[in-house]
Amino acid sequence: MRKLLAAALCLAATATGCGATVEPAKDAKSAEKAVTLTNCGREVTFDKVPQRVVTNDVGITELMFALGLEDRMAGFAMPDDKGDLSGVPWKDGYDKVKWLSKDQLTKENALDARADLVFAGWNYGFREDAGFTPDALKKLGVPSYVLTESCRNGRTETSRGIMPPLDALYTDLTNLGKLFGVEKRAATLIADFKKQIAGVRAEAPAKKPKVFLYDSGQDQPFTSGRYAAPEQIITEAGGANVMHDVEDSWTTVGWESVVRRDPDVIVICDYGDVGAEQKKKFLLSYAPLRGVSAIKHKRIFVLDYVDLVESPRNPSAIARLGTYLRTVAKN
Repeated sequence: MRKLLAAALCLAATATGCGATVEPAKDAKSAEKAVTLTNCGREVTFDKVPQRVVTNDVGITELMFALGLEDRMAGFAMPDDKGDLSGVPWKDGYDKVKWLSKDQLTKENALDARADLVFAGWNYGFREDAGFTPDALKKLGVPSYVLTESCRNGRTETSRGIMPPLDALYTDLTNLGKLFGVEKRAATLIADFKKQIAGVRAEAPAKKPKVFLYDSGQDQPFTSGRYAAPEQIITEAGGANVMHDVEDSWTTVGWESVVRRDPDVIVICDYGDVGAEQKKKFLLSYAPLRGVSAIKHKRIFVLDYVDLVESPRNPSAIARLGTYLRTVAKN
């Protein structure tokens, strides 16, 4: 398991206002009034405040923890390759809430947990091939909330992204705040996040370093196009995503396109069986990349998986990457 940097934890803890006194969530008896939210462009009405939420994946789970809603959760599903959780700002949440599956949520998980809300996303739990979709859960009497970053946008059957990723983060925090009666907590988080990101933006270098996001793949790299969260994380940090012209979210490209764009920095997304050090070793030894500026100068920066998908760790990731990019720009 990988260790998160102490600085990252400090930033994340500061951004989430850990230890702050916040208003309690509504109790079941006071939650008689229905709440209507706009989720993925559709109005969704919840007749009561959920008491047994199940979540899929680390970023989604930590959205609940950041809002202090662990007591409203029946469990979460998440592979155990998403980083060391022992020092994260929401460790108490992980200690309190049941780990239902070290894979992805299933209908069986949700029903066994007696879930009254499934909070997941397309490619973050929801998937047509397994029949685990909001519509399928609705037939079972289980409501859903879809992660806004993952909303399908209509460009293709599976293409995602209906708004900039940080706007998606703020939208979900606002919606969850309204649903669970913790609007002040949500508003405070959003204000803190925006302040932190504005501070990074104010110090951004005049000439933006070109950045390539490397997720995985050797024959062809898996990366972020214009509509995945790394696009805005890189931009707000003071860089320019070399795959900005790719009108997709997470997608595969060719190495020749990476060479042609000649990034100044490569950001590794760290997760899975192939860790950051193995990915770095591959990049530095891969002959076609030999002439790329990032490789020649060994400018490789690592961010965790959860930093690069919608999560309350996004602002911290922007701050850390921003610090690195400013160093690159000076040299």
